[in-house]
Parts: sequence; C-alpha cells; structure tokens
Amino acid sequence: MPVVISHMKCAGLDNWGRSAEVLDALERAQRWQPVGCDCYPYTASSSTLDIKQVTSDFDIMVTWSEPHPEMGGRLLADIAAEWELGLEDAARRLQPAGAVYHCMEDADVDRILSHPATVVGSDGLPNDPLPHPRLWGAFARVLGHYARDRELFPLTVAINKMTGLSAERFGLAERGLVREGYWADLVLFDAATIRDAASFTDPMQPAEGIACVWVNGELSWLQRKPTGTRAGRFLARAKPAGAGAAPAQ
Repeated sequence: MPVVISHMKCAGLDNWGRSAEVLDALERAQRWQPVGCDCYPYTASSSTLDIKQVTSDFDIMVTWSEPHPEMGGRLLADIAAEWELGLEDAARRLQPAGAVYHCMEDADVDRILSHPATVVGSDGLPNDPLPHPRLWGAFARVLGHYARDRELFPLTVAINKMTGLSAERFGLAERGLVREGYWADLVLFDAATIRDAASFTDPMQPAEGIACVWVNGELSWLQRKPTGTRAGRFLARAKPAGAGAAPAQ
C-alpha cells in the first residue's frame, strides 16, 4: 500500500532539530513499501485557533475571529496583553477563530523539503480573511527563494517536485511532464525574477515572474490576472498496472 505523509514537519519547540530522525524513519519504511511525503515551504502552519496549541514558545498570529474580527492580523500575545489576560484565556475569548503558528525552524524545513521523497504541497484556507501565504505563494517560493536564492536544490529538481514527481506519486496519468500526448498543463515563468509576493500580513498577492499558465491547453492566466477560461477538470487516480486483472488459475 503506497503511503504519502501529508505536511511533513517538526512542529513545536521540543521537536525542532528532529527532521533527520523523522526522515531516517521514512527511509527505513521505504525498504518495505512506497513511502513519500509533501512539505510546504514555510516555517509556519495554519489552522483554527486551538487552545491545545497555544504557547509562548513562538508567535501565534490570529487570522480571524467571529466575536472579535478587529483582532485579525494581530499577534495573540499582543491581544492578551491588551486585554490583561493569559494567552489561553485570550484565545478562548477569540474563539471561534483562526491562527497562523510560527512553530517550525528553517533547518528542519530545508532538510525535509530537499529530501528526494518530498513533493511540494501548498494547502490553505481560501475563505480565511488572512490565509496562510502558502495559498498564493508556495510554488513560486520554492522556485525563487529556495532554488534560485538559497540554492537548496537545482531548478530542475524544484520543478520535478511540483510536477512529474507529484503526478507519479498520486497516479495522475499523462500529467506532470512536457511530452507529446500529455495534457498541456504549462507555466511560463522567468527563473531570474519569479518570487512569492504573498506575506503573512498581506497574503493574497499573486506571485511575480509568471507570464502565462495553460490548463489542459487553455490559456488561464496572463500577466498576473486570470483570463476567465476555466479548463480544469476532476482527475481520477489511474489504476496501477495489472489492476482489475483476473487472478491466476
């Protein structure tokens, strides 16, 4: 049974520096079955504001709050100080709410992201007033910040982690490669200028350096704006070779 571990990370101060240990466990498991993972290229996670995750070990930014929408975009510690409350009591007053947790360190993200078994993931909460910037910037960040500026891996490796390797991992037939007979899902970008413009304080910003995007051969994005053509479709996982064959007699 193939396994894909979603959002591989070492979250929380007590887990910082344990990425080598985690990846070693993954490599040991690969001896017996196909095992991979995805990783988003940031040191912060995003979810609802969960009391069990509230801590003073790292910054927590409130992204929305139903009873206190005016607190969106502010640090929980600042809100708690203003209300003269502890962090947990302030979080309870804000609920239901969302938050970004700056709960990881760069060295772990680097190690996991660069591992051969890792594909690039994005994720995000599109209805969040201040979504995690990975929603708009994850893939451009890998190409610009990690491949070009940091030289964590070559550009070709970065692209494969988002395209061919992902398509292979999830069984998407005729996808992920520029090849005759394959579906034309293409991105034209400038490797020298591509970068993620989305930030934690201003997250809904299109990436820079992307000229065009084609989805199923249809021009869908041109100069930082959608064209209005919506050519996407549901993709079913392809059956592995031999699936459905009658058992040998």
